[in-house]
Amino acid sequence: MHNQIPEDFIEEVLARTDLVGLIHSRVPLKRSGKNYSACCPFHKEKTPSFSVSPDKQFYHCFGCGASGNAITFLRDYERMHFVDAVTSLAQSASLEVPRSQSQNGPQKPSTRPLFDILEKAQAYYCEQLKNTAISQRPIQYLKKRQITGSIAKEFAIGYAPQGWDNLKNALIHNSKESQNALDAGLVIQKDEKRIYDRFRDRIMFPIRDQRGRTIAFGGRVLGDDKPKYLNSPESPLFHKSNELYGLYEALQSRQSPKKFIIVEGYIDVIALAQHDLRFAVATLGTATSTTHLERLFRYAPELVFCFDGDDAGRKAAARGLETAIPCLKDGRQIRFLFLPEGEDPDTLIRQEGKELFNARIEKALPITDFLFEHLSQGLDTSTLDGKARLATLALPMLAQQPKGMLKELMLSQLAEHTKIELKTLAEQLLKAEQKKKASTPSPAPPQQDTDNPNPDSQTPDNTHSKYQRRSAKAPQNYRPNEQENGPAQRTAYKTIRLLLQLPEKAQSIQIPEELRELNLTHTNLLINVLECLQNTPNISTAALLGYWHDTPEGSKLASLAAQEFLLCNDSAGLEVNEMIRQLRKLHIAQSVTRQIASDRENNSKDGTKLKALLELKKQLNKEGDEDDKTDDTQAARE
Repeated sequence: MHNQIPEDFIEEVLARTDLVGLIHSRVPLKRSGKNYSACCPFHKEKTPSFSVSPDKQFYHCFGCGASGNAITFLRDYERMHFVDAVTSLAQSASLEVPRSQSQNGPQKPSTRPLFDILEKAQAYYCEQLKNTAISQRPIQYLKKRQITGSIAKEFAIGYAPQGWDNLKNALIHNSKESQNALDAGLVIQKDEKRIYDRFRDRIMFPIRDQRGRTIAFGGRVLGDDKPKYLNSPESPLFHKSNELYGLYEALQSRQSPKKFIIVEGYIDVIALAQHDLRFAVATLGTATSTTHLERLFRYAPELVFCFDGDDAGRKAAARGLETAIPCLKDGRQIRFLFLPEGEDPDTLIRQEGKELFNARIEKALPITDFLFEHLSQGLDTSTLDGKARLATLALPMLAQQPKGMLKELMLSQLAEHTKIELKTLAEQLLKAEQKKKASTPSPAPPQQDTDNPNPDSQTPDNTHSKYQRRSAKAPQNYRPNEQENGPAQRTAYKTIRLLLQLPEKAQSIQIPEELRELNLTHTNLLINVLECLQNTPNISTAALLGYWHDTPEGSKLASLAAQEFLLCNDSAGLEVNEMIRQLRKLHIAQSVTRQIASDRENNSKDGTKLKALLELKKQLNKEGDEDDKTDDTQAARE
């Protein structure tokens, strides 16, 4: 029996994993609208029918029906066992897999309460910015920085008011909420009794993960107090060396980013977005890491570092260069943009406008040019000593670069700069690579399943998890029984499709008994999806689909989730309720038909049950008419 992995941890692993990057490292993907596509790795085909959704974090093949999340992809593609797949993803996300020997053993605390209290904090800060009694100063600051109301709303900018315990008094009502606020970094505990707000009198910028969930905050003072910027501390949700401010907003924009520009501050990102340059991101008080760059390269092939043109900017660019070289594979491009001294993206784009600033980006220095320019500083490359010194500095850096044509070209360029024979440089580079390899520790081998060491075996994993399913075989397309085809099936699937697109809408829906009494495959699936969403708020589409992996229902769910559903969020809840009402009406109609047949067969003239059913049907029709009137009134107001 495998050691059990808590389901909350599995959901966290899925939330921290980028499925696009995971699959693209094995199967080359191409951008196709909001999604990515490729020829399916699970069956032979000439025309791509394999689709990967970065928003929903799941894949689906419209040809063979293969579908799932990051865990199922590794199981099916790499022929891994469940535990090995989770362990591999966890290691990539710098997480340690918790194990317990029994279902009642110790498990990692759920992160959902932290997401919940951070969402409440975001709503609170936004409300304070609308509070006319206290918002004059922050609004004047935003106007001074020329930040419009629409862009402030898009980035959910808020305000933490003056005082020590405003947020605390608004959100914390018991010891459990107090602990959640501490764990999320919203408050600080001075001693056993005193807890106070971390952010006070600051403009608040929510930091969101790739699913749009608030995981931390950045706060900026309105004046010249120190520190000017204050970020949330590290938490179970927030690891600043992994996260990028503005990435979620850039990916949600209408423009599919073909490049990213890495800037320094929150307001730089916002100012560029306000001028319709929606591909800016910022690191969060830390230097750019390889994790940052690899995340960005999952979505675009080109990155542009943006720095001030002063000495500090050049030093920061040198650090960025060292980070970027190991990520420089074929097909990727990295450039360096140096702004005039004393300027930043925020001030410069407001002076020059979008076109001139964009022209600066297009003229940014390629990484190859900046590399030799940087390494040549202080060297007289006209002398033999200078040329030898340049080669000595450059070769260890090139040794960090992955093999490929670009690396060969950079080595050729080094040969031109130093006038050293290419063959000699290649030999020295090989020695530098071997030295690097010898100094790099070998990764730990994946854990072997001692109960079932044969990865080709079709024996299911014995892991206690809703994600564990019967086999690693790609599921076939789901085909419901023909007698189930009809209005009920179409309505149920339309409702499920919407819930998969907007799972948060499930919280406001009550499951009527009439829906349970239909007892059809599709309505039962709808009930199960609703109950799952209601019992596990904030669950991702990928995690939800994992519950039904390798089942006919799971294949159908993946097929529904893969389809675009063009419905605004504001009307989605009403739409779901209306579809459920239609299912109830269908049940009543069926019940009326059955009751009439029963009365005739039994020669009954009572009619009490039939009258009750007809009255219920009338009531449902009346509810629908009232909803229609409400919608018409709301539309007229708008």
